[in-house]
Amino acid sequence: MKKLLNVLYITSPDTYLSLDGENIVLKHEEKPTARLPLHNLEQIVCFNYQGVSPGLMGACAERNIGLCFVSPGGRFLARVEGRVRGNVLLRKKQYAVSETEEQSIAIAASFVLGKISNSRKVLNRAVRDHALLVDVERLNEVSASLKEMLRQVKACGAVSDLMGYEGNAARSYFDVFDQMILQQKEDFHFAGRNRRPPLDRMNALLSFLYTLLANECASALETVGLDPYVGFLHQDRPGRPSLALDVMEELRPVFADRLALSMVNLRQVTGSGFVEKESGGILMDDETRKKVLTLWQERKKDQIVHPFLKEKVNFGLIPYIQALLLARHLRGDLDAYPPFFWN
Repeated sequence: MKKLLNVLYITSPDTYLSLDGENIVLKHEEKPTARLPLHNLEQIVCFNYQGVSPGLMGACAERNIGLCFVSPGGRFLARVEGRVRGNVLLRKKQYAVSETEEQSIAIAASFVLGKISNSRKVLNRAVRDHALLVDVERLNEVSASLKEMLRQVKACGAVSDLMGYEGNAARSYFDVFDQMILQQKEDFHFAGRNRRPPLDRMNALLSFLYTLLANECASALETVGLDPYVGFLHQDRPGRPSLALDVMEELRPVFADRLALSMVNLRQVTGSGFVEKESGGILMDDETRKKVLTLWQERKKDQIVHPFLKEKVNFGLIPYIQALLLARHLRGDLDAYPPFFWN
């Protein structure tokens, strides 16, 4: 199993990265500001405009270190990859299954079941922990509706119908998401999901966390030899990591939504840490982005008992475990793909 190693986040837009021997050199205005050993890193995520040197790109590709470029607002831009790795037979099986709806729908349904179930758990946890502060009747009503959708998903016979159920579940869930924002309501009022660009602070925070999660899922899939761009639920599009988006669906409520709510309710981020662009889009400032990344990394160190493996693991390993379970299913070692059900 993959160890939970270090991720280097470059948040300063004027920083340039280069390679010196086995070290990464961070430069600002052509002056070195830091040196880091390359062998300690699992991934490099760049929010900078200056970029990295070709030599460093080559070294990352050769050592299988993930190199991802993201806009300062959290929009995914590109990933640098080296030679194709992994079991060619596994990828051929993945491609064959993805082309046959009869075979792919069971996997796609598992992703949707995981997402809806975990969304219910988030709502139920809010009722349990904050019954005096939330509209219990409304949250229970939506939770019951999501429970009924779980039954419908299990009986679903087409991927297009699955996408419809997933969309309906997401709308119901986000209709009451504002109920779970217990502090800083004026600054983080949530009227519904919006993106490209996000038009309020909570959506900006969610979009940023979803980008981080998608990158983690893509890296996990590559690690086990799967192609992150060929999915079973999301349709294939040039440049879109469809399978990474599939896997992250079941993890969104637990990894991103819960973390965003905690950050706001515990006042770990504040409204003053966001800026509005001329287009109306909302972005985090540098300090808030650094804070969010720190809390994201800390969250990955938390431990949980994996519901399928029944073993205690770090949160940060869950995308890798799910990718491994998916690979085992495609190889025929598991009868079905077990989604991640948060307890």
